Amino acid sequence: MDFLTGLTGPLTRRGFVTGFVTGVGASALSHYARAAAPSDWTVLHGMSVFGELAEKPDFKHFGYVRPDAPKGGVVSQESYGPFNSLNPFILSGDAPEGIEIVYDSLLTSSLDERDALYPLVAKSVATSPDKRSLRFELRPEARFHDGSPLSAKDVVYSLQILKDKGRPTIRQALRDLESVTADGDHAVLVKLGENASRDLKLIVARQPIFSAAYYSKHKFEEPTLDPPLASGPYKVGKFEAGRYIAFERVADYWGKDLPVNVGQNNFDVVRFEYFNDRPVAFEAFKAGAFTVHEEFTSATWATGYDFPAFREKRVVRGEIPDANISGIQGWFFNTRRPALKDPRLREAIGYAFDFAWTNKNLMYGAYTRTESYFENSDMKAKGPPGPRELALLEPFRGKVPDEVFGEPFVPPLTDGSGQDRALLKRANDLLTKAGCRRQGMSLMLPDGKPIELEFLDFSSALERHTQPFIKNLKLLGIDARMRIVDAAQYQRRLEDFDFDVITRRLSMAYSPGEELRALFGSEAANTRGSRNLTGVADPVVDALVAKALQATTREELVAICRALDRVLRAGRYWVPHWYKPTHWIAHWDVFGRPERSPKFNPGIISTWWWDEARAKKIAFVGQR
Repeated sequence: MDFLTGLTGPLTRRGFVTGFVTGVGASALSHYARAAAPSDWTVLHGMSVFGELAEKPDFKHFGYVRPDAPKGGVVSQESYGPFNSLNPFILSGDAPEGIEIVYDSLLTSSLDERDALYPLVAKSVATSPDKRSLRFELRPEARFHDGSPLSAKDVVYSLQILKDKGRPTIRQALRDLESVTADGDHAVLVKLGENASRDLKLIVARQPIFSAAYYSKHKFEEPTLDPPLASGPYKVGKFEAGRYIAFERVADYWGKDLPVNVGQNNFDVVRFEYFNDRPVAFEAFKAGAFTVHEEFTSATWATGYDFPAFREKRVVRGEIPDANISGIQGWFFNTRRPALKDPRLREAIGYAFDFAWTNKNLMYGAYTRTESYFENSDMKAKGPPGPRELALLEPFRGKVPDEVFGEPFVPPLTDGSGQDRALLKRANDLLTKAGCRRQGMSLMLPDGKPIELEFLDFSSALERHTQPFIKNLKLLGIDARMRIVDAAQYQRRLEDFDFDVITRRLSMAYSPGEELRALFGSEAANTRGSRNLTGVADPVVDALVAKALQATTREELVAICRALDRVLRAGRYWVPHWYKPTHWIAHWDVFGRPERSPKFNPGIISTWWWDEARAKKIAFVGQR
């Protein structure tokens, strides 16, 4: 669970927030906000990375909502993995899906803009001329669920405790937060360090706000199943650790009429049902145990929707466009392992995967092969580097592979036979160049030890895709096997970097920033529990990431990311999977929906609503 997230999605399992302050004239803001800020500061009604904010200071609601959406009913989805704590901010324990909806933050996101934040607890933000200081003006009416006021001291406490005792990813992102102080009861002054990234302002504004009084009696740094005191639109309701959790809408939520909340948070209950296996969860969905299911298995999407409720149109399905950068999904190598340090060996392993056969025979041709760390975006490197990219890369000539200055590496096309002999020969030649040698049926490393690979996972969902890959690796003499462990053990092993190869899907923001350091930075490579699972520790990568964090225009950032893409792809850190630019959504026909979905999120929990007439029409007997 990671609360440093992409601006447009839930705060769980997504990328880091990114952003830079965009100036907006102060004339549209209240006299109180103008008077509170120093005269030479710029008062804003929101923040964005580059360019203008889409919403004006006096906007009434986001364009993707139905403002008068009815309240009531239940929305329920499945979730996977362990759940034994309600504290997602520390490394110990595993928090449930959805816990982010109980918390408020200074600013909040629009699901139509990939890099924009608008006022929530803060009604405005002012920035100093040097952009290193910010003053958040708080709403006096903000309240925690027990009725106690949310004040500046709570914001100060929250940011300080997250920086000092939060998860490693949070501490790393907030490391250049120089100071945070209260300016009376309803204003907070934030000062950023000289080397603060472009994103830090937005990361600070998006952090959850805790009650300082509550945590004076509770230990922040310990896992707990005590429901936290928060101030958001929902609070923790009934739950059974590891089985389900329900979040109950706060009827008198202090911020329900704010423009950023109008038409949203419509369900009385948001519930997550926990499962260990996707096929079991799908059977439960068909029986009405939960109401919304996002499908990730192409075979099920193509052939699994032939059950009575679907034929009777009580269950419906469709595709919702996804404008986000494609998730970075694939088999990731742990380069900390001695056997996986040589990029030639990692490249050879990738040649054993026949994507064409897998896509045709297991995925009904529904997917496109991923090639880039920035797939489905303008930041994907294509062709030889252009002038901007060359200017960035030339200082590193001789420190990176020569291919970085030519066509970027792409996974090879396979013949679709499932056992491409030409590619297996190329793999064998690479292994030989890397100093490996055959001994009987086994391939030995240069030090004489056999090459052994364990594909670690907590689900069997991709076993059909992995086993043919493993079969081809065995033909090369590599002793490969798949191991499925329970979700808790899987999580612990990831935090300790105790794996050879894992399947993972990582998220990248529309304007990548702080998450680049988290995913690929050398410091993160040596930090237990970090998101740098592959162990990338390359000074060139660090240098390009540092440039990306300071980019001041979209054009500059695009060039840097293309250069970074070339260097990362040259490192052969993963065997890329596949992607599609849509969400496959199936649901029981008991919901109303706005006229359109947000651009960057399906908007199910936030913008849909319970339709009692539809539920009666299909005689729905599940959760209501």
